[in-house]
Amino acid sequence: MDTKANPIEFMLSTLFLGLYLKGHTTLAADTITANQSLSGDQTIVSAGGNFELGFFKAGNSSNYYIGIWYYKQLVSVQTVVWVANREQPVSDRFSSVLRISNGNLLLFNESKSPVWSTNISYPTLGSVQAVLLDDGNLVLRARSSSSLPLWQSFDHPTHTWLPGSKLGFNTVTNQTQMLTSWKNSENPAPGIFSLQLDPNGSSSFLILLNYLNSSSQYWTSGPWDKKNQIFSSIPEMSHNTTYNFSYVTNENESYFNYSVHKPKTISRFVMQFSGQVWLLEWSPEPFKQWNLAWSKPNIYGFCGPFSRYNQTSSPFCTCLNNFEPKSQSEWNLKDYSGGCSRTTLNCGNGTQDQFKPMPSTPLSKSEQVQVESIEDCESFCLKKCDCTAYGYGYGNTIGCFIWSGDLLADDNGNTLYIRVPAESKNPARSKRSLVIALVSAIAGLLTITSGYFLWKKTLRMRRKRRTKYGEAKINVGEENDTELPVFGFKSILAATDDFSEANKLGEGGFGPVYKGILPVYQAVAIKMLSKKSGQGHQEFMNELKLIAKLQHTNLVRLLGCCIEEGERMLIYEYMPNRSLDRFLFDPSEKRKLDWRRRFRIIEGIGQGLLYIHKYSRLKIIHRDLKASNVLLDETMNPKISDFGMAKIFDTNQTEANTNRVVGTYGYMSPEYARYGCFSEKSDVFSFGVLLLEIISGRKNAAFYRYEHSLTLAGWAWKLWKEDRGMEVIDASVRETCQPHEALRCIHVGFLCVQEAPADRPTMSSVIHMLQADQGTTLPPFKKPAFSTHRNSSAGGSSSQTSTIFSVNPLTISILEGR
Repeated sequence: MDTKANPIEFMLSTLFLGLYLKGHTTLAADTITANQSLSGDQTIVSAGGNFELGFFKAGNSSNYYIGIWYYKQLVSVQTVVWVANREQPVSDRFSSVLRISNGNLLLFNESKSPVWSTNISYPTLGSVQAVLLDDGNLVLRARSSSSLPLWQSFDHPTHTWLPGSKLGFNTVTNQTQMLTSWKNSENPAPGIFSLQLDPNGSSSFLILLNYLNSSSQYWTSGPWDKKNQIFSSIPEMSHNTTYNFSYVTNENESYFNYSVHKPKTISRFVMQFSGQVWLLEWSPEPFKQWNLAWSKPNIYGFCGPFSRYNQTSSPFCTCLNNFEPKSQSEWNLKDYSGGCSRTTLNCGNGTQDQFKPMPSTPLSKSEQVQVESIEDCESFCLKKCDCTAYGYGYGNTIGCFIWSGDLLADDNGNTLYIRVPAESKNPARSKRSLVIALVSAIAGLLTITSGYFLWKKTLRMRRKRRTKYGEAKINVGEENDTELPVFGFKSILAATDDFSEANKLGEGGFGPVYKGILPVYQAVAIKMLSKKSGQGHQEFMNELKLIAKLQHTNLVRLLGCCIEEGERMLIYEYMPNRSLDRFLFDPSEKRKLDWRRRFRIIEGIGQGLLYIHKYSRLKIIHRDLKASNVLLDETMNPKISDFGMAKIFDTNQTEANTNRVVGTYGYMSPEYARYGCFSEKSDVFSFGVLLLEIISGRKNAAFYRYEHSLTLAGWAWKLWKEDRGMEVIDASVRETCQPHEALRCIHVGFLCVQEAPADRPTMSSVIHMLQADQGTTLPPFKKPAFSTHRNSSAGGSSSQTSTIFSVNPLTISILEGR
């Protein structure tokens, strides 16, 4: 402005600006009083510097909201924990005002219309003030009184549950404290999922799906039993944080609240628009990010049709191969509900599609087809272009079912086989690949001369690097054809706090296992191959190559490796419940495995074996399936681990021989232990032994020490012949199990441990028999192999070792007495 040309205008502008600033900058640090207001970039900060209140906007949205977030000195990433006007945003924060009016706190938009209010029905006649407290609670109270607040934000949570606040209901005030998800990452308006305490008084948490003006129960936690049942799977963080949950109920109110014992820990529960409740912990320097510590429920369907969900990946949802997001813009906002759609379809082009297994509950209606086998079911679906998936044996019904249209995946212990294009058989793709290859070859010939000296320089640098970090014998880039992250040794040191004893999870023949915290994956299990270990390069590379190519909900996930400073380490997803043998054979733990969990574990292990035998990219024989090599995630979902001794088969190969028998006695099939001959049926035998262990709660190894004339299978066989099959079942679940289900499992176990491989079922048949209904007749079986002990051992050392509970982690097995 030209002050010489317009002196009067300049003076008036200066005067009005001064009055404006005076009215908008004299706020107390944590308080809005009756003669003050908040607008524009102004904020108030709690007395201890924990929380801040002001206008904010989410992402790239042009709308503004009044909200509370962590103060930037505490959490460097703006994290909103409460929103006032989530349904009525304002477009201009400088023209909008938050102020006290007639005993209420109100937000007026740019048109001076009220869009949000604390809505106290009978406001106090005296002066009131709004104060932001250090626990994140915004309270409205009378200035002359220290009594209970007139209104508080803790009574009206949005999507976040903070320590010290309540989730429940009050029958006197008719208030319900519940969490409601945002619509998406850029819109805090109420979404379709809400978390609340059961209004019927069951002390259960419910997640409700609110859609089309109706609500339905989406998930329930189960009732509180004074043993922290609802929150029992929340893991201890590496810095020994402990959470204390309490449930209060009386004639006036019922609610849950929680506290964190370590004051410096910053944590929050959030109702995600995905349908999950997350417990998040802030990780300060050097990571500066929120880490996912716990989540419920274990869901798959919220990613939409034809997608995969993984809470440790970013993004959480990915499309199946040859599928792409239906709406990329919605996925960019982390709204995955639209799912994925097929990019190509080979059916009808003279080529064939293929099928990939997914644990799922289809939401559309199915058609039952009368065929004799799962192979016929697959063939039938393959011939129908509108058939998008098939299943054989669903729920308690044996038979072939096919589905059309979009499908959501929801884990229920069954397996659905999804139709996907066969990439290798796509002529258009092959033609494009040929063109690309020719162009690349020509480009390579043109640049080969100029690149010669660069190649020589790179080679010299690589040799220096190998010498420095001990990579001369193990080079992942050359020997492993998978795209697997390689972590630096320094990052592993930081993740494990220099391999501190507090982070050590256990130790096996391979070496120690540590828990670590990595920025991308949060909690991980780091298996270090000891220099003193009898297992070396071959087993390490075998596991590295195999498991990196396997993706299934019942197989442990390999996240990366580290090959530096002469060390060889594998980084896996962390399994908070450690290994199955700990729960089966520890008297103080086995009651946690009720019958339903045992049956689901049996089914899950079977699904994992079926996948590696038939549906994975590689046909694999595990060769060392046992209780300590089955890990359990936070929901007791089983995951097969330890592929150090696994073998790859050709597609049409049925068996192989080896001069080096590896594995664990007691789980080995007769043909493998005696002659080194192994096949899919070798894994089936191991599965049968493991199944009998899960049912009985008895170690196979215990019979070597205490029942010198019998094996576990022989002991169970003896009781079965005497019509005492129920006595095989673990006493801790015998009274609560489904007898027909348990006896069917024992029957299937006997079929798996038959002497001749031809008499054992395939894993496909095992799954079908386990899921059969009560009236289904199962095939007869003969006397199990190794029913009694023999004096001679075959195939290796006959030494016997005591059983030690394996801990989270992962073992590379060696031949051992069992």
